[in-house]
Amino acid sequence: MVRENYYDATKYPVGNPYEDIGAVINSIIADIKSRQPVSDLNDGGKPGAVIYIPPGDYRLVTQVVIDVSFLKIMGSGHGFTSSSIRFNTPASELEHWHEVWPGGSRILVDMSPEATDGEAAGAAFYVKRTGSPRISSVEFADFCIDGLHFTDDGSGQKDPENTYKNGKTGILVGSANDSFRITGMGLIYLEHGVTVHDADALAIDNNFIAECGNCIELKGMGQASRITNNFVGAGYQGHSIYAENYGGILVSSNNIFPRGASSVYFSGVVRSSVTGNRFHSFYPGMLVFAANCCENLVSSNHFLRDREPWAPMQKYDNGLDDLFGLLRIDGSNNSVIANHISETLDTQYIRPLGVKPVIINLVSGSGNYIANNHIVATTETSQINDAPNSACFSTQVGALLSTDNLKPLEVTSVLVQERSVRNTVLDSGNDEQVVIDRSVNAFRGTPSINAVVSNP
Repeated sequence: MVRENYYDATKYPVGNPYEDIGAVINSIIADIKSRQPVSDLNDGGKPGAVIYIPPGDYRLVTQVVIDVSFLKIMGSGHGFTSSSIRFNTPASELEHWHEVWPGGSRILVDMSPEATDGEAAGAAFYVKRTGSPRISSVEFADFCIDGLHFTDDGSGQKDPENTYKNGKTGILVGSANDSFRITGMGLIYLEHGVTVHDADALAIDNNFIAECGNCIELKGMGQASRITNNFVGAGYQGHSIYAENYGGILVSSNNIFPRGASSVYFSGVVRSSVTGNRFHSFYPGMLVFAANCCENLVSSNHFLRDREPWAPMQKYDNGLDDLFGLLRIDGSNNSVIANHISETLDTQYIRPLGVKPVIINLVSGSGNYIANNHIVATTETSQINDAPNSACFSTQVGALLSTDNLKPLEVTSVLVQERSVRNTVLDSGNDEQVVIDRSVNAFRGTPSINAVVSNP
């Protein structure tokens, strides 16, 4: 029996989903609106619908515009595989690969937006509605949105597939919204993966959003949202997780890959939590609190900063030097507690050369509490890497597992700048590693081991 509020995109009688699934989904949405015209009918009226996308490759030429609540678009597989490795591998090697493109229920974003067209022009899925109430309960689940290629950004580099620029966005929510869900998705090779404005109770869970210029961006203002259990990795000019003017965000249990300009960048965010994540970065500025972020908790995270080991990407960085700080705090009454922070760098790659890298940089604010953070700073001599470009996985894992022959690296574990007063720093570095004005801040150093005592 055909369910009237369930649509299979491959069986809908209008359009060809393989040539332009965008036009097909728009036609389905028009059908939903025509069949559900009454907002209050027998204690109901507009239940919404499910649009199912079976496994397959579907070009999207026409932008999908969503202006109905209670719509779920779902597939059967996020289909992620690394396009970055593929595009940096010689064609002679690719001839022997089992597959070279992402799979699952895969949307191929075949649009060519211009930079002057505005934010919405390059969005594969554009959600926006005016009036009351806010659009609610739109869900995206278990399919792949693939931007296909990056393009030349005018920088003079000869490898456009490494620019992270193409003007394309996977999902853009452009108006106030409530209780949206983005789960089980695979987003790849998009300049912007997911961008949501003015969200309330948004859940971004269990997705694979990587090899995008920017991965998750919460803009405008919002509250009570969560970003959890995701695999995320942005490009060197973008943010893996970005939020502005939000309160009550939970960022938890994510595995953030290196190469993003930042792992987490908060601007004007308050009363939010960043807990239990694994952050890996090739650059300073892993976690940034900017524009007076207040009353946030950063706890029980693992931070690792080391150098890019994969040859094709070693010439890129985020433009920050090692005095910027791995964690940079501008704001008041934040708690940075019980994090493990590792930095492993060959001293020849420290910028400016010869300085002590800064781990936690408290730029301004008062009432911040920095306590019981375990900072492990080491240096090693970089090895010559002659592995083929296709060996990205083994190269990165080999570097990650390398803990032999490490030597201590002198760092400034906590820098409390002059504009920061009435802060507390406890057990996050010894007297020599923490730079702080003790006349206006409270400090207790981590006990130093001055001598090794051998047992008889």
